[in-house]
Amino acid sequence: MNPKQDESRAGPVLLYDGACGLCNRAVRFLLGIDRRGVLRFCTLQGGPGQAWLRAHGLPPGDRESMVFVRDWNGGGNAGRDAYALRTGALVAALEACGGAGRVLAWIRFVPRPLRDGGYRLIARLRYRLFGEWKARPLPRPEWQDRFIDGPPFWEGATPRPTGRAGQ
Repeated sequence: MNPKQDESRAGPVLLYDGACGLCNRAVRFLLGIDRRGVLRFCTLQGGPGQAWLRAHGLPPGDRESMVFVRDWNGGGNAGRDAYALRTGALVAALEACGGAGRVLAWIRFVPRPLRDGGYRLIARLRYRLFGEWKARPLPRPEWQDRFIDGPPFWEGATPRPTGRAGQ
């Protein structure tokens, strides 16, 4: 086990669709602007991501929502305050990155129904627009430690999900 694994489980974590080209590009963008290395990442499909979703009553088969976990270890956060979904997750992740992320988090001023509607539309079309993620190495090897379950979709292809939970 990676000696930094215990460290990687503390603080904010962004759960994302590891097979999605758009989602992986967003993760790489966040890695680039998070100069303090505060934000961690975990795929929705991975074991830790699935366990977290189940423990918080979220559908483990739904890959259309990004989830921002405020504190992976719990830290007193319970219920709905423990996480943010869709554009709320994007805003929280940008703010956690600081610097340029805080500037880009201006999207929080757009009313949530409008921004989440746009998010849902892009989520439905993202594989057609951006394709599946093709395995490739991270630009900086040290970023590997920022992933809770490791970025399995960089090292080998995994089939994309075939729909939403319950379908």
